[in-house]
Amino acid sequence: MMEKVDKRDRAEVFRIRLTEAMAERKITQAALARKTGVDRSTISALLKPGTRLPNAQLAADCARALGISADWLLNLSGRPEPIADLMAASLSLTEAPRALIDERIFAWHQEAAGYKIRHVPATLPDMLKTPEVVEWEYSPQLGRTAEQAIGAFEDRLRWMRGAGSDYEIALPMHELAAFATGSGYYEGLAPEVRLGQLRHLMQLCEQLYPSLRLCLFDARRLFSAPITVFGPLLAVIYLGRHYLAFRDSARVETITQHFDLLVREAEVGARDMVAHLQGLCDRVR
Repeated sequence: MMEKVDKRDRAEVFRIRLTEAMAERKITQAALARKTGVDRSTISALLKPGTRLPNAQLAADCARALGISADWLLNLSGRPEPIADLMAASLSLTEAPRALIDERIFAWHQEAAGYKIRHVPATLPDMLKTPEVVEWEYSPQLGRTAEQAIGAFEDRLRWMRGAGSDYEIALPMHELAAFATGSGYYEGLAPEVRLGQLRHLMQLCEQLYPSLRLCLFDARRLFSAPITVFGPLLAVIYLGRHYLAFRDSARVETITQHFDLLVREAEVGARDMVAHLQGLCDRVR
């Protein structure tokens, strides 16, 4: 239940906050009167101890003139920024180029070094791919020679693995099944490349556990868009051409809880991944 605030207390907070905002922005009573279209005496009255709350129109005009939140002036919010500014700071839409080395994603990994990274990839996780799979998947987008691009890519992977972050990755079961059988997205990928990738995953799961934990969820029961949660700092949803990035703690926590549900309900847990991957190797043709 919202706490009820006495009108006199709210009026005093309004007076104090209006005074602070005018001082910060170096706006005089006369200037604020001009911006709001009222007499200077009206503004002067608002700044006197014991003043009454202004009507909603004047409160909104003062807030707009000062570039602050009317809710903050009226003690309905603890943040002085207008809601549009708060949204802009907590939510961003960033272009997601189809490229082997995504500078934006790498910068987010650097920012979150030491924190746990939770990840639902769009295909297999880039950081776990063999050079052969990388070349097959990204060759149309490689501006440099494949060898140079893959070398730079592997340098980034070495940094990420040494950054002190734990990585927990959740994949839909059908993704690995399609990879093993060379169907759907992976049609045309040579059997020896697919087998090499599965064995590489087995090796990584054995060597890097528990700092790397890979699990599989049943997408018929639980669906997830591609997401990455960078510790408590931000959560990113992959839209295809863009990343939708959230920095406000409430949304980061909501997306974290969604990921944690995928892990709790996983059909194949991290401890069972090696055996599951071995079974998939037998399906490669």
